[in-house]
Amino acid sequence: MYPLFSEIRSRAFEFSNSWIDESNERAEAQSFWNDFFEVFGISRRKVATFEQPVTLDKNLGFIDLFWRGKLVVEHKSKGKNLNKAYSQALNYFNGLENDELPQFVLVSDFTKFCLYDLDNSKEYKFSLENLHNNIHLFSFMYGGDTLPTIDEIPVNEDAVKLMVKLYDSLDKNGYTGHNLAVLLIRILYCLFSDDTGIWDKNHFYNYVRKNTNKDGSNLGFYISGIFDVIDTPPRNRQQFHDEDLHKFTYLNGTLFKEKIRFPSFDSRLRKILLECCEFNWKDISPAIFGSLFQLVIKNNSHNSGTFYTSEENILKVLKNMFLDEFYEQLLLSEHNAKELKKLLTDIRKIKILDPACGCGNFLIVAYRELRKLEIKILIQIRYLARKKEDFQIGNLYTGINVDSMFGIEIEEFPHKIAQVALWLVDHQMNIQFSSEFGINYNRLPLTNYPNITYGNAIRLDWNDIVSKNELTYIIGNPPFISKKKRTTEQAQDMNIACMSMEKGYNILDYVSAWYIKAADYIQGTNIEVGFVSTNSITQGEQVAPLWNYLISNGVIINFAYRTFKWTSESNNTASVYVVIIGFSLNNNNLKYIITDIKGDIPTQQIIKATNINPYLLDFENTIVTKSREKIHAELPKVSTGSMPNDDQNFLFTNTEKVDFLLREPKAKRFFRPFLSARQYLNGEKRWCLWFEDAEPSTFLKMKYVVERLENVQKHRLKSNRSSTRKLAETPYLFGEIRQPKEQYILIPKHTSQRRTYIPISIFPKDFIAGDSCIIVHTDDPYYFGILSSSMHMCWLKYTGGRIKEDYRYSIQLVYNTFPFPSKTSSDNIENIRNISRKLMLIREEYPNSTLADLYDPLAMPKALLKLHKVLDREVDKLYSKKTFHSEEERIYSLLSLYSSLKE
Repeated sequence: MYPLFSEIRSRAFEFSNSWIDESNERAEAQSFWNDFFEVFGISRRKVATFEQPVTLDKNLGFIDLFWRGKLVVEHKSKGKNLNKAYSQALNYFNGLENDELPQFVLVSDFTKFCLYDLDNSKEYKFSLENLHNNIHLFSFMYGGDTLPTIDEIPVNEDAVKLMVKLYDSLDKNGYTGHNLAVLLIRILYCLFSDDTGIWDKNHFYNYVRKNTNKDGSNLGFYISGIFDVIDTPPRNRQQFHDEDLHKFTYLNGTLFKEKIRFPSFDSRLRKILLECCEFNWKDISPAIFGSLFQLVIKNNSHNSGTFYTSEENILKVLKNMFLDEFYEQLLLSEHNAKELKKLLTDIRKIKILDPACGCGNFLIVAYRELRKLEIKILIQIRYLARKKEDFQIGNLYTGINVDSMFGIEIEEFPHKIAQVALWLVDHQMNIQFSSEFGINYNRLPLTNYPNITYGNAIRLDWNDIVSKNELTYIIGNPPFISKKKRTTEQAQDMNIACMSMEKGYNILDYVSAWYIKAADYIQGTNIEVGFVSTNSITQGEQVAPLWNYLISNGVIINFAYRTFKWTSESNNTASVYVVIIGFSLNNNNLKYIITDIKGDIPTQQIIKATNINPYLLDFENTIVTKSREKIHAELPKVSTGSMPNDDQNFLFTNTEKVDFLLREPKAKRFFRPFLSARQYLNGEKRWCLWFEDAEPSTFLKMKYVVERLENVQKHRLKSNRSSTRKLAETPYLFGEIRQPKEQYILIPKHTSQRRTYIPISIFPKDFIAGDSCIIVHTDDPYYFGILSSSMHMCWLKYTGGRIKEDYRYSIQLVYNTFPFPSKTSSDNIENIRNISRKLMLIREEYPNSTLADLYDPLAMPKALLKLHKVLDREVDKLYSKKTFHSEEERIYSLLSLYSSLKE
């Protein structure tokens, strides 16, 4: 495997520091470049030579550093003209053979670099000190793409809009459903064929323009005729077809086989089709197919759980599963033809299944990357053969083909998109292969078919799709649907997938069904699985039922991407937070956890792990299970706040309270401050009517109070729940009352993940806490300090649930399970109490700032932050004599303590 990005970046810093003062061209140049190659984990002497001689007009020149077919380096003393150095490097090209010509030229004077990408006509300049910020430019040295590429090509966005316009117009005209899906896919293939040499350039466009009426009246007839000819071998075609019709290439396959009703067109629809034809479809990217489907289909993708993963995120799965490893093998075997041929054989045996493939983006990108790797291997084999006549491409190219890709898709339109997309990408790669090896290679007529099955993946036997003894990898992004949004059919799917689980699966997100199904399917195999999933399956209450089952069935996590925001190729990006989990039944020696680090220059933190647990930590498989009982019985009582269940009849804003008291002044005695989590954090004052322990006679004579109580009673009687209807017997009381009789600590149930600390407070008993808050029935500053500490925040982060990315505090999962420290030192306890009192006083020094303001990481007052850190150190002492230096150290300590307390 190639060096981890973080390792390369670290070595780049060391390299810059060690060479910052060098200036003599010849004194240390070779050492400089040897060290430079070592930054990327490459031994220079294995790939490149110094002082490579070249003949230039009968004179002998010498290239400072030469990497055949890849890189020429020209080195100068500090301060020398690098433009002249670049010209000198280009001059050497006259003495090189075509297959020796590099893509890159790099010139340097120790302190400055200029990198030229000749293929893409790009130039990059940076200083030695900034090498660490530019190492991505040298991805061609450590196994990535040659240079960064733009994620979205405008031509594809325009193409999607045109196809959407065509789809919508036909749909509105009454040509819908299955026929429309098939028609659109066939037209898409014809557009692609117009620009890729499947038939004459723009032949479909010219045929339609030449033969059809401008009013579009006969366009459907002619299109149907084209489809029929494409599906008919030349020997079976009718001889009286005109010559232009015969020019359409026979494709075979199933794409044009089915007979569909041909559509009716008018002049406007004909114009739209011709506009689509005028587009150049040759370089269409695989991601367009997902975007196309997402934009044209009428159902809301959020309801169906359909989300399209960007190529960037797809590659996060593929590289970590197998691509990086294969490229490492390629690098290690680049001088050994036998090993290269073995690698070629290995990748050609690969079979991949995406059991929720949608329009096939995962399969498309996987197929494309494997074909690219195959070509690179063949190029290296050709290079080792030295002479082209010794390289028989026909003997080696039996090839990767689309029938190695398997998918299952529940919707018809994306199912068909996936099939044709794989054929299109296969043809693109055949064009690339032909260009590289100087032959005209294609696979027409089609003889191999993508194995895309139309059906419900949860209800199908995957062995009927592909035998698990033949499969290599399972990949994909199964539907992102929470437990609350499952349809009746999806709930039944969960019952089917989870029938072997004892209990608890009813709380799981729908994506869990794919994990369980995959875990059952891979038993007794070496299959590796990589899924993009909602991060909820690694947080909160879902962890225990899902991962206890998976682990008990031998599942081992081999790599993981921690939570990041999902990105799509569509402009309609949803706010979904995901993880990537790669697992199998094999305990790989090398495991790693990857975290994206945000910043001006996004980077990655990569942790080499011994074991990756369900919380995506390098720790044993300790799983925190929700509990009705506190892990420490002596801890203060805790409860959710009181729930009004009042249809807003008990609750008032400041203005509403004033207006109400103008009408009912005697009701003032029954008003209490009301605390909901949002208002508490944002400093919004709210009030409630509170009649607990009040005599009926004190409020029944108040007309407007009685009116509100009648409204509460009516609201409760309308409920479908018998327990709520019973509450109508006491409409003057909150639906659920848990208000303490003494001062208490308030914790908001939900808090922003941006905050370093949960803003909690101590309130008098007359402040009524709503059910969006957690109440700890004590006003002891010691417990305030523990709950305000980084230790407790860390526990919440890893064991609590999430609302999107925000933290969700749970009594059973966070408070009851939290390993409170033992009270070993009265001095420590009193110190924590004193610090907590000071912390609450400091907040009062900012009367115009809300708690949301004070705990915003961009504006947290220095004095408040400093005191929190003092509190952290004091709380940490209760857990360990050693100082905690990271969040991971804290959670490891807490999980260890939790495990021991549970024994």
